[in-house]
Amino acid sequence: MIEIKNIEKAFDGREILKGISGTFEKGKTSLVIGSSGTGKSVLMKCMLDLIRPETGEVLYDGRNFLTADDEVKKEIRREMGVLFQGGALFDSKTVAKNVSFPLEMLTTMSKGEREDRVNFCLERVGLAESRRRMPSEISGGMKKRVGIARAIVMNPKYLFCDEPNSGLDPLTAITIDELIKEITDEYQITTVVITHDMNSVLTIGEYIMYLNQGNKLWEGNSKTVLQTTVPELEEFVFSNYALKTMRDNIR
Repeated sequence: MIEIKNIEKAFDGREILKGISGTFEKGKTSLVIGSSGTGKSVLMKCMLDLIRPETGEVLYDGRNFLTADDEVKKEIRREMGVLFQGGALFDSKTVAKNVSFPLEMLTTMSKGEREDRVNFCLERVGLAESRRRMPSEISGGMKKRVGIARAIVMNPKYLFCDEPNSGLDPLTAITIDELIKEITDEYQITTVVITHDMNSVLTIGEYIMYLNQGNKLWEGNSKTVLQTTVPELEEFVFSNYALKTMRDNIR
């Protein structure tokens, strides 16, 4: 479980996050949603300690990541997996070598043990036959799956996904959503997804936090989001005509 308490962040005197609190539970896909520039990615970077907030706490199963000593921070970081928006693959490394990279840097596994773990993770994301290919030889959706394999290769307790469906066609985006949800359920990971993809919101949003201009205006899940009466969230959700029709039908 991850708890954030009263996270505040400003840049050059401009408030980006204004006292954000919430709980992301183990075994659930938790989504942070909102329009561009609302603070979603800044919040994730604060949770990863890539950006230091002015105030607040980030608790990983009760351990305050922001004030922990170096040893505890290293322990927590080893328990994290991150899927970056652009995939962040090494162009000069094969698919298998990309997935193996965290194992080579952070573990004392033998070469054979690393290969077994990499093969398992690539099999899990449906890319066992692509292990020797280069990133330039695979599609955008496959790159995202390689990114997921690399994110889970250390068997993380916490998984962060930054706009995992960015740049993908709708069918591939659904596949990535389903894969994230399956992995979260199967390994009981605490998963946090930053997104503005409404398909993700409606299909895998077991917990949803809505940010608007640095404020948390709403929290709920995929079943309650269509019934919102928060004006800003209504505009965000029902900008799509089909969703507006769905909303009208359930009211």
